[in-house]
Order: sequence, then structure tokens, then C-alpha cells
Amino acid sequence: MRLTRYVTAELLPPLLAGTLMFTAILSFGYFFVSSQFLKNAPVGLIAQWIAYQVPDTLVKVLPMAVVLMVVVAFGRMSTERELIAVQSGGVSLGRMARPAAVIALLITALSVWLSLWVAPRANLETRSLYWDGLTGAGLMQFAGRNIDLGNNLILGAAGYDSTTRQLISPRLEQWNKDNRQQATLIFGDTAAFEGNQIVIKGYQVYTVNYAAVVQLNKVPNNDATALSAALQEVFPAVQIPEDKNAALTIDTGMSRKEAIARYADALGADTQGWPQLITKLTAPNVLQADRDDARALLNRKLSLPFGNLVLALAALPFALRFGRSLGVSLGIALLVALAYYLLYFVGLTIAGQAIWLSEIGAWLPNILFLLAGLWMLRRA
Repeated sequence: MRLTRYVTAELLPPLLAGTLMFTAILSFGYFFVSSQFLKNAPVGLIAQWIAYQVPDTLVKVLPMAVVLMVVVAFGRMSTERELIAVQSGGVSLGRMARPAAVIALLITALSVWLSLWVAPRANLETRSLYWDGLTGAGLMQFAGRNIDLGNNLILGAAGYDSTTRQLISPRLEQWNKDNRQQATLIFGDTAAFEGNQIVIKGYQVYTVNYAAVVQLNKVPNNDATALSAALQEVFPAVQIPEDKNAALTIDTGMSRKEAIARYADALGADTQGWPQLITKLTAPNVLQADRDDARALLNRKLSLPFGNLVLALAALPFALRFGRSLGVSLGIALLVALAYYLLYFVGLTIAGQAIWLSEIGAWLPNILFLLAGLWMLRRA
């Protein structure tokens, strides 16, 4: 019991120091990249924006902190012959490493929780706060684009007024699931997209059956009745209110925050957690492409947290052989972590080649580092 407390006391300081150091470095990087757009932003909002990024940052940096923990702690004990003294008393290296395994297991559980429950929500708030609160650009990035809001609903707009938070000349189109040649088009003067609702003012609604358009060529020029019937087939429903300020409220399948997180930047934010992924994997009537994406994303979100456990094992032989000083230990920890992340990104590239490679690619670095760690421990 005393030995366990002693080893744990050696492990915790480098773990906490590494976590704080790597988190600070990445957080500063996020701020530095975006600093040119945050000149007039309140300091409190900037701090809140950085804080929202901490959960996702922790998922990324904890594997590096675990490597640093093992290399620094066991490297020092090896250099000062403490491991030899303990082993001469009949205590095996595995018994000495048990506290590191327990800590790595706890960090793995923490990372899984952060990756699947906390980080997706925090990422959503991060992008929303950046575009709506810090830069004030709001939905400016939506102008001139078609935004898929789900449920076959597509949003378009000519521009965006950041002062009134209004989309200018909005257009909504929704295609009929049963008839792919029929769509409902909604045009308006302005639209407010708040929460899960779009309120369009000065709207006009047209239901268009494109399959019936070809029949217009067959209508005789002098047959007004036939022309009227054909036009009724092309436009089964038309709604133009007399009040030009009339408003129409549309419930969307995607909230304003989700739309910003997905479409405002070139790379969409990772906002899908356990509930969303499991729903896509198990619910009926889900597109196979969406189901495959959820499968790949779930594997990726699980493999990195479990890398903490694998890296605790893989870093141990490096600590025994190279952990002579704090500077050397830090360098070795960075090299091991860098090698792991390189393999991690290679695995993601492999996973993206085919759906049956999702598991192989995502878990490739963990498998290789586990085998390498076991092999090096046998030789240590």
C-alpha cells in the first residue's frame, strides 16, 4: 500500500504539469490563429470561447500527458536505482506499474466521457459564440450558399444583416420524399433564424411539380381551359398573402447553433455525441451513408481515449531506457506522442478508404503501439 502511494505520488505531478502545459499551448494556438478577428471582442467572451474548447483539447492532449507521466516518473526511479532496489525485494515491475495502469484507465474513462458527451456540446457552443458573439458575423457565411438543414429542407439567402440578424432574400426549398420531381419553394424578403425556427416575412409559397412541366408543350395555344388545368398540375398549391408583412414560421430539423457549427467554417465542428451516433446506427430509415459516417466517427471517438491506456504501456520501456533527466524525458515523451499521432492520422486515412476499414484504421495506432510496447518490455 505504501509503495502504491509512493508511485502514485511520482506519477501525478508530471501528469498534471503535462496536461496544463499541452492544454495551454493548444489554447494559445487557437487564440493566435483567430486573434485578428477578435480585436474588439470583450475579454470575458474570449475567455468563455477558450473555455468551451478545453474539453475537446483535453481529449487530444491527455495521451501526451500520460506518456510524459510514465517517462518522467519511471525514468527518474530507474535512474536513481529505485526500481532495482524494489525488484531486489521481490516486487515485480508489473506491480510497480500498477498505479500507472489504474491512472491511465481512469483517464481513458474521462476521455471517453469528454469525447462522447461533453466535447460535442462544447464544440457547438464554441462555434456559435465565435460567429454570433465574438465576430458578430452570424450567418454571413450562409450568403450565396445552399445550406442543408435536414429533412430535405435547404436554405439559401442573398445576404445577411448582422445588425438585425436577418437573412436577406431568403429561399427555402423542400423536396417531396415520395415524388422527387415535386418541391415546395418559399421566397421572402427577410428571415430570422433563431433556435429551431425560421420566421420568413413577405413570403410567397409555391408547390411545383416539375414532372408536369413537359405537359405544357402539349396544350393547344387556343385552349384556355386546358392551359389552366395544365398550370394547376405544375403549381398544385400557391400561397401569396395580401399582407406583404405577413410572417411564416418554419420548424427546422437543425438549430441555428448547429447550422453555424456545421457550415460557417470550411471544416465543420464535431458536434455529434453518443446519442446522435447511436441513433444513426440503430434507427430505421437512416441513409446508409449517414450510418457509415456514424460508424467511422464512433470508432474514432473511442480509439483516441483508449490510446491513453496503450501509451502508458508503450512509454514504460522508453522510460526505463532513456528517462535519465527531465529534459530527455520530455523529448522522449514528445517523440512517442508524435509517432502515435502520425499513426493515428494514417489510420484515419485508411479508415476513409472503405467502410469495412473503419475499425482497422481507427484502432491501428493502438494495436501497433500495444504490440510494440509488449515486445519492448520483454527486452527491457
